[in-house]
Amino acid sequence: MSAPVQRVALIGFGAVGRAFARLLLRKHEEIRQRYALDIRVTGILTARRGAAWDPDGLDLAAALTTVESGGDLSALSRSPAPAEAIAFIERCPADVVVEITVLDPRTGQPATDHVRAALRSGRHVVTANKGPLAFAYRELRELARSRSRAFLFESTVMDGAPLFSLVREGLPATRILGFRAILNSTTNFILTRMEEGIPFEEAVREAQAIGIAEADPSNDIDGWDAAVKTCVLANVWMEADLRPDQVERTGIRGIRPEDVADARREGRRIKLVCTAERTDDGNVRARVAPEAVSTEDLLAYVRGTSSVIALRTDTLKQLTLIEHEPEPAQTAFGLLADLLHVARGRWE
Repeated sequence: MSAPVQRVALIGFGAVGRAFARLLLRKHEEIRQRYALDIRVTGILTARRGAAWDPDGLDLAAALTTVESGGDLSALSRSPAPAEAIAFIERCPADVVVEITVLDPRTGQPATDHVRAALRSGRHVVTANKGPLAFAYRELRELARSRSRAFLFESTVMDGAPLFSLVREGLPATRILGFRAILNSTTNFILTRMEEGIPFEEAVREAQAIGIAEADPSNDIDGWDAAVKTCVLANVWMEADLRPDQVERTGIRGIRPEDVADARREGRRIKLVCTAERTDDGNVRARVAPEAVSTEDLLAYVRGTSSVIALRTDTLKQLTLIEHEPEPAQTAFGLLADLLHVARGRWE
């Protein structure tokens, strides 16, 4: 008996999209055996390497080879596919749209429009893009519910670690009261290297050399990435309706080597800490800023590219999750986990 088919369209095929394609190729038979499910990528849209679709499923290995050799995906397409994103999303033969385009932390576009179009056209949505949740979470959540479609986003924060599914499925009847976290790998790496005696500028260059910082690292260094992630968590977990520019934000650009050394002498470590808490008037206050964290605090021991989040709840008091030295492929795992949740109906 053939397994039910889940047809997937990828909007974006950069590093995360290609890692996801490799993961699907590696896990395809295991997923068929364990979940009686056949996941097929039936469409891929890229910004610079064309677009392709095939209702029976594209050859993922050929797509990877084509893009990584500088070719155009249109040669793999069953018929001409639109190059414009909204038209592609509305017409692609897919059950699930996976949105993995580049984030603009100041507008959330074009990803927000992509998600909106996918839900309106009756597709489930899985995304690794933080923009739609930071700028339009309530609207998109209600749109998904009105269409009886999934809107899942495990890969948006902490690289696919099961944050959202943990709260959704593992903490029923629980209220999130607040959280403290280290969510930006780049700044945590830079601060760790500064603590080891490396100057700020050299630590930034090292982060760029290992691929965790962009050529222009401003979004990380100035706290924008951390603010967007804080906004996402507050909106999803605490029913906030924040935008990134409403998060109090101070980056690490002003941290000097002597600040790091002084903190160590006092038994502290400087970390870029993300916090959210409920205020007395029922609103949510969110903040991103460097803090000299006591070595009695678990956050002080999360070093390098690792991340941590400590949740305060009304049932388990405090719950802490640490992600140790993540690899890029872990974001791809979050996408796969969400696809399996969609297929099994575990998304409400």
